[in-house]
Amino acid sequence: MAYRGHALPGQVRTLPRVYYTSEAIYREEADRIFARRWVCVGRGEQIADPGDYFLARVAGESLIVVRDKSGPRAFFNVCRHRGTRLCEEASGRLNGTIQCPYHGWTYGLDGRLLGAPHMAETDGFDPAGFPLHPAALGEWDGFLFVSLQPQPPALAAALAPIAGKFTAWRLNALRAFRRIEYDVAANWKLFFQNFSECYHCPRIHPELTRLSHYRSGANDLTEGPILGGYMTIDPPGDSLTLSGQAASPRPVGPLGDDDRRRVYYYSVFPNLFLTLLPDYAMWHTLWPVAPDRTRIVCEWLFAPDAAAPPAAGPEDAVAFWDRTNRQDWHVCELAQQGVSSRAYTPGPYAVQESLLAAFDREWLAALGRQGPSTPWNARNMP
Repeated sequence: MAYRGHALPGQVRTLPRVYYTSEAIYREEADRIFARRWVCVGRGEQIADPGDYFLARVAGESLIVVRDKSGPRAFFNVCRHRGTRLCEEASGRLNGTIQCPYHGWTYGLDGRLLGAPHMAETDGFDPAGFPLHPAALGEWDGFLFVSLQPQPPALAAALAPIAGKFTAWRLNALRAFRRIEYDVAANWKLFFQNFSECYHCPRIHPELTRLSHYRSGANDLTEGPILGGYMTIDPPGDSLTLSGQAASPRPVGPLGDDDRRRVYYYSVFPNLFLTLLPDYAMWHTLWPVAPDRTRIVCEWLFAPDAAAPPAAGPEDAVAFWDRTNRQDWHVCELAQQGVSSRAYTPGPYAVQESLLAAFDREWLAALGRQGPSTPWNARNMP
């Protein structure tokens, strides 16, 4: 969202039409991006106690994210007998085991096969050889990430650019207040591009522009998988809410004076947006459903005492961003309609859109394609 861009290397252009419309590109993204990167799937508080679980769908795979006595774990939702789906409900509580509904093979919350009816009659069968297939799981500031790679790089390495950056917000201690899911008819990359600039804000977001000038702030992460920076909150506003008043009676943590007048926006490739304000935080996860459709989950995090007076209250913040989200989603749907036209050709990025060009480079590199470090030409076309 931050305004202040950096110089672009010549006239860098937007991505060609095929990258927003092709079924083949969509499948390649699932295989080469979502199946290979760390993907944010939720928060640790969603599985607060042993036995609590939720399902996550990543790159076409269903995963069981569950807490056992030693912490959170993730497993492919596949029985080791004949491959049956183990858990059907999106979330719930398991009574100490995971049992296949087909033939009753039963697993511990650590994935070990505990029981397999009548398999003792099968010569050479060893239960130790048939645990659930694990998926790598890591936790950062209360957020849970999974990777489908057998041996992924450490999550800490992937998130190194923001290591310790948000300590004062005490994100791990914040708690979910509201969750809204959106089904939007646009390619997932358009949302990253929209999130990464406020060039559009005066025309699309009157409520936001009233409280935070679209040319304020600066970016500090301008290359790589994590991009973003800050914008300022303009007086007399105290936060980004419909009223302009703070949503909580006190900051979420020991913030400095500058941070009490700023909103931080960071995108974490390939599916997480972080928005950090003095009095609350908001996060989005993006889930591609088709080349022209994305499911977006938005959740608001507050300190446990956020509803105490004097404050506008969490609902004021939710209403502000739900309106802003819907404004963004609508214009992204219009963008999808436009880039799907045979008349569309790549257009030049403005300096205010330097993070968009950086996102394109990261995306192209993830697919093993040439990035737009120089102006687009025929050689860049797929």
